[in-house]
Amino acid sequence: MKNNEEQKHEFLFEKINYKILLIGIGVIAFGFILMSGGGSDDPNVFNEEIFNFRRIRLAPTTVLIGFGITIYAILKNPKK
Repeated sequence: MKNNEEQKHEFLFEKINYKILLIGIGVIAFGFILMSGGGSDDPNVFNEEIFNFRRIRLAPTTVLIGFGITIYAILKNPKK
């Protein structure tokens, strides 16, 4: 016997969770953009720029913060 009521589709998370998740993904992408560059076109020339502060400290920290934001978005319970 079929029920004539329409089934309400529910998302796994609330709207705020998805917003926080997108912010976290954006922060992760920004961290990977910070990591890019610093290479040399000539393989015989070493470029010291790959060891600067932005690529060694700032970019990985930004990526880890982004992962933390996404984990928070997954674990956040908006019903409390």
